[in-house]
Amino acid sequence: MTKYRIAWMPGDGIGVDVMEAARIVLDALELDAEYVPADIGWEFWCREGNPLPQRTIDILQTCTCGLFGAITSKPKDEAALELAPELQGKGLTYSSPIVGLRQLFDLYTNLRPCKAYPGNPLNYRDDIDLVVFRENTEGLYSGVEFHPLPGELRTIMTKYNPRMTRFEDIPGDEISVSLRVITMRGARRIIKKAFEYARQYGYPTVTLVEKPNVLRETSGMMTRVARTVAKNFPQIELWETNIDAQMMWLLKNPDDYGVIVTSNMFGDIVSDLSAQLVGGLGFASSGNIGDDFAVFEPTHGSAPKYAGQYKANPTAMLLAVKLMLNWLGETEMAEALETAIAKVIAEGKVRTYDMGGDSSTLEVAHAIVEKL
Repeated sequence: MTKYRIAWMPGDGIGVDVMEAARIVLDALELDAEYVPADIGWEFWCREGNPLPQRTIDILQTCTCGLFGAITSKPKDEAALELAPELQGKGLTYSSPIVGLRQLFDLYTNLRPCKAYPGNPLNYRDDIDLVVFRENTEGLYSGVEFHPLPGELRTIMTKYNPRMTRFEDIPGDEISVSLRVITMRGARRIIKKAFEYARQYGYPTVTLVEKPNVLRETSGMMTRVARTVAKNFPQIELWETNIDAQMMWLLKNPDDYGVIVTSNMFGDIVSDLSAQLVGGLGFASSGNIGDDFAVFEPTHGSAPKYAGQYKANPTAMLLAVKLMLNWLGETEMAEALETAIAKVIAEGKVRTYDMGGDSSTLEVAHAIVEKL
């Protein structure tokens, strides 16, 4: 009987290519695992009207964790046009399956390491070692949205916040509303995870990135909770910054920061900028982690025009495998994999097109296997 069951979810586009590279590396590591194929992505939206079929959820519930490639995601109206003819006009609305997975399995921690590996010509600097903790289930991505704005809701909103009267002359079908939902529970657990990580790996600071001077209630709650949590970690200093200023400071002094924690959308923004500092999305891995389940993925998209060409840089995917191995407790395998990745980058002999080379996705995987 195998030790682990891993849901295998290539998804769309280059997700298939980089997952093939991941399998080459995992087989070389001889991880004692069964890889269980699971359907997810744009194909199933177009054909079935659901990018995250119930059969996939059923599979995930029997697995130790999941490994995910990439997803195609399009705006509401464009997505509706690509449905199969028999599904058109049935009121189906596309929603991101990876966001759905995060919420369904309460994968509240989005862990995004951004580390510069020496020898990478795309590094902004070679001394960057950032880790972003992004709250993964709440905020502006909680999915509580309205269009058109219902009259009853509008009346209640105006009653409790007179600022809504500024929009009283605008028809409801010309107003869209997205709610930024922050709970104390959600804030506390993501901030606590950030401090625990900083303590475990020796980071001296945790930087909270929010905007409490404008988003007084939601960012204000994040700030109050952070100050409370920080009291339990006296050896770690809490820094507080505004999201806009933080973007400038990350470019100016990226080596000042180690662990960054923030809410869902701000975390999406911070982690993409941080990824660019260390080479771009081809080097950006991500772990969606809950209390007893996790899904690991690269943070890049599906890049449909490159699908099947094996041009994509698989490093982000392989670093996601490294995160998965750490989460499984296979720390020696994780360290061996990261060391092998670092050696291939440092040598510079095998590079994909984004790094100025002409090596394929799978050639990179095989080069890493040779270093294991």
